[in-house]
Amino acid sequence: MLKRFFTWWDGSTLGASFDIRRHSLAIGKDGEGNAYFEEKRALSGARKRRYVLYDGVAEASRIPPDWFGWLHHLVDVPPSVTALPRKAWEKPHQANLTGTALAYHPPGSLARAEPAVPMDGYQAWAPNKDGV
Repeated sequence: MLKRFFTWWDGSTLGASFDIRRHSLAIGKDGEGNAYFEEKRALSGARKRRYVLYDGVAEASRIPPDWFGWLHHLVDVPPSVTALPRKAWEKPHQANLTGTALAYHPPGSLARAEPAVPMDGYQAWAPNKDGV
């Protein structure tokens, strides 16, 4: 519990969570459990701020495209009211997996479990007498 006072990378701090919930209206949740909020009142002439409280690690790539559009005022209606139309060729949203065990490693990558080229018969390069 003490961790929630000071750390923001595992979700919102207690202060941020309390402040957002106090001054904002809950709009909806996405499939990952992230909660979205909008200010009750905008500051003089400005548009209302929109917030996301992450469920778990605070990683921006975990926000689906439809909620991203709403958060950045690209669409006015939140996806909890009207979902974005999906095309047949669109893949489901996936967070950025870089730096995780599920990250893509192309053939030849040192991070792959198996080598791209079998090591049997491998000859390391060595310079000849002329240094070439």
